[in-house]
Amino acid sequence: MVIVESPAKAKTINKYLGKNFEVKSSLGHIKDLPKNKLGIDIEKNFEPQYTVIKGKNKIVDELKKSASGKKSVYLAPDPDREGEAIAWHIANELSSKKVDIYRVTFNEITKTAIQDAFKSPGKIDSNKVNAQQARRILDRLVGYQISPLLWGRLATGLSAGRVQSVALKMICDREEEIRNFKKEEYWSIIAELETKDKVQFHAKLVKENDKNIKIENQDSAESAISYLKKSDFIVSDIKKQDKKRRPSAPFITSTLQQEASRHFSFTASKTMMIAQTLYEGIELGKEGSTGLITYMRTDSTRIAESAIKDTRDFIEKEFSKNYLPAKPQVYTTKKSAQDAHEAIRPTSPWITPESVKQHLTADQFKLYSLIWKRFVACQMEQAIIAQTSVDITAGKYLFRVTGSIIKFDGFMKLYIEKEDKEKSADDSEDQEEPNLPDMKKNDMLNLLKLNPKQHFTQPPPRFSEATLIKELELNGIGRPSTYAAIMERIQDKNYTKKIKGKFHPTELGIIVTQTLTENFAKIMNEKFTAGMETDLDEIEKGQKNWIEIIKQFYSEFSTDLENAKKNMKSKSLPTDIKCEKCGNVMIIKWGKTGGFLACSGYPDCKNTLNYEKNEEGEIVPVKEIQPQVTEETCEKCGKPMVLRKGRFGQFLACSGYPECKTTKPVKAKDTKKEDTGIPCPNEGCDGVLIKRSGKRGKPFYGCSKYPKCKFITNSIENIGDVNKK
Repeated sequence: MVIVESPAKAKTINKYLGKNFEVKSSLGHIKDLPKNKLGIDIEKNFEPQYTVIKGKNKIVDELKKSASGKKSVYLAPDPDREGEAIAWHIANELSSKKVDIYRVTFNEITKTAIQDAFKSPGKIDSNKVNAQQARRILDRLVGYQISPLLWGRLATGLSAGRVQSVALKMICDREEEIRNFKKEEYWSIIAELETKDKVQFHAKLVKENDKNIKIENQDSAESAISYLKKSDFIVSDIKKQDKKRRPSAPFITSTLQQEASRHFSFTASKTMMIAQTLYEGIELGKEGSTGLITYMRTDSTRIAESAIKDTRDFIEKEFSKNYLPAKPQVYTTKKSAQDAHEAIRPTSPWITPESVKQHLTADQFKLYSLIWKRFVACQMEQAIIAQTSVDITAGKYLFRVTGSIIKFDGFMKLYIEKEDKEKSADDSEDQEEPNLPDMKKNDMLNLLKLNPKQHFTQPPPRFSEATLIKELELNGIGRPSTYAAIMERIQDKNYTKKIKGKFHPTELGIIVTQTLTENFAKIMNEKFTAGMETDLDEIEKGQKNWIEIIKQFYSEFSTDLENAKKNMKSKSLPTDIKCEKCGNVMIIKWGKTGGFLACSGYPDCKNTLNYEKNEEGEIVPVKEIQPQVTEETCEKCGKPMVLRKGRFGQFLACSGYPECKTTKPVKAKDTKKEDTGIPCPNEGCDGVLIKRSGKRGKPFYGCSKYPKCKFITNSIENIGDVNKK
């Protein structure tokens, strides 16, 4: 008997193992800490009190029943800490059965990898289990003990997290930088020039008296122009060189999430959900369910030798020997990486995106193409770019223009990494000329026109998902399996909002960050959080004891917790708005249905108002927020139904209120739905997963074929972690 965590994975593995094996799915974790209490006995060395997850008792009973009479049970959840914990909990439940229990792991779901894994099964890695257990306990100690303090001081339903709160702080800190940023004026001057052969091009003013120039105002710009109009423009230097450009390393989790965001605007969660389906197996007609990529939660750029050989054979055949380097390209993995799994790559380079396109959804095809191209390109020859730089002297001033052409495209024939460059108004002036005219040193050039342009320095850009993940990774905060969950949580809690793909902290996010920073400075410190991640890695390697790490953390945290219980104050955000009744300043507070404006003169003045933000992000009071009119009509009076918000989320109400008080719940079709593009895991179902809002606003994923198919899952990252109702 083999136990995995998802039905799709079970189906693929079953194909390779044959009739002597029965493959079952646990549908994700079967046990966890209880939801309604801390679930950790602090006095007994932080002993966790695991319980079977609600709705999973039937699955556990089925696994026990199936194990009876079997010779061996092989536990094959994903090869990471979470997978090891799933295997451990299952093993504990089956311990009463007289059966040999083994642990098998594989980095890809292919026939060779599966058969090799079952030839040499091992035991559950207690160090991995301890690392996962330590993370879970640390997160529970922080979340379940700080969150209630926020409920009493700010608003109910708030949450704090050991990693999510630090990510939120980074967003808030960036917003503070933007707000405090003072623009500085500067000017650029572009010369339109012409060679003796009447070929025109542009050059930018870069130096004055051999020093980098800074033109601060219009007067300085006009003075320079006046001087330049009287000057001769002479070619003073020409530099030509060939530059080699190396391909990017194969994907790790963070870089895959970043590139999917840049190319397709995929969220980190969506990227991981799609990648999970590609890893677990896709139905490829006669070939059956086939895993297309290796395991997608990794921080290593290591590549198996067999994969390198296959890829080099593919490159030589499909692109010619010119594109094959003499030796394989090797990439260095960062020191802080766990290096437990190799890089994300196709299970075979011969399975090209086009060859399987008909079997993939549009989003699966996009992501598989990205992974396939990046990996094959990483083993191709370097590109050679011929670059020319021309300096042009005009008296005491120096202009410069650069041009480049691709002499040999190399890996660029297949793939070029996108950048996070924030474009400014003068980006076009910094771009290279694609083809420079022929020039020689001491050539005289004809000045056609001088173009001065005013600019202002720009504040640092707000984070996108791609740049925030990059920053988290750079600071050692979080690990491959956590980035997607962090992105979702800071939005689900209304701490941030995405506007044009960039994170903007809400007033609530700002005030929560301020409150936590004042009372739990150590937890909110990036270096401390990164240090905890290192401790967890060392627990996994068997170099540190998990109980000692938690004891050390809790000795300081408990002191901060007691101080916070005494000293944490209720907070509000001041505004520039005056109370229309008493003239005092209005402040932003939070209630069960969100933020509102309240008079700072409370309790003497109890005036409150709703508010909204204008296009500039300024807070504007509104006496009444107009509800959204729907297409539904009231069944009692015939008037249109409107969408309103209550303590448990949105509901429909008659627009004829108070004369007609008809209300009704919002159906799934009335709420905002997001098509994930992920096929429903239920066998025989051709639906896709849709992101929906639950009764209390909590997101979940359900099949688009509902009610015919009733598949649902709360997991945003691993569709194997499901609850069926």
